[in-house]
Amino acid sequence: MPRLLVFGDSLSFHGPDGPCAADEARLWPNVAAAALGGSVDLVAGFGWTARDVWWSLIGDPRVWADLHHVDAVVLAIGSMDTLPSPLPTYLRTGLRYLRPDGLRRVARKAYLAAQPKLAVAMRGRPTVLPSKLTVHYLDTAVGALRILRPSLPIIGMLPGVHRADSYGRVHTARDGAAAAMASWAERVDVPLLDLPAVVGEHVLSGRGNPDGMHWGWEGHASVGKAMAALIGPLLVPDAGPGAP
Repeated sequence: MPRLLVFGDSLSFHGPDGPCAADEARLWPNVAAAALGGSVDLVAGFGWTARDVWWSLIGDPRVWADLHHVDAVVLAIGSMDTLPSPLPTYLRTGLRYLRPDGLRRVARKAYLAAQPKLAVAMRGRPTVLPSKLTVHYLDTAVGALRILRPSLPIIGMLPGVHRADSYGRVHTARDGAAAAMASWAERVDVPLLDLPAVVGEHVLSGRGNPDGMHWGWEGHASVGKAMAALIGPLLVPDAGPGAP
């Protein structure tokens, strides 16, 4: 019964009607685990990027424990890195700390109104995380994982696509980031799931979540099955931490 550890963004736990608990069987990590006859631990958050994965690896004691027992790690990350971020990320993430509550609501409403207009005006740049930094954090994470568990399979994912009005339907940085990630993955021998090839039409045709970014259950099923097919041949006995 293989055990997977999936690091993800909201694409890993957001369904057609909104976010779901991690044990929702129709979410793609659970679909993948079920297809492999195993289980999954999901470590994820809204808007997570490769940087958040690295922070989780070095700062979450639950992850430290899981890493000694899992049979594969999936870095299901990168899609949020490529989104337009015309206003600084720290400003967006810091809105929740504004007080009083009325000021926070006004500021958030203004931010959400400005974001799609600025994304169009600035042609999708800057992004939430530049592709150079996405590759840097992924590379650092993979390096650390291979020191701890040299033979542990690690799988990644190419950035998805979107038609989200909240980002002005702009995604100009996606192709360049995908190329950079693909080049890195080939260099370090990390297989990548081609997310647009699996679920792109589902999203762009409007069959996913009405927000234009997240997926319906059809999309989750497709990604889960494709990920299981990618992981299955990589599952081999692992001698454990520190093995040569």
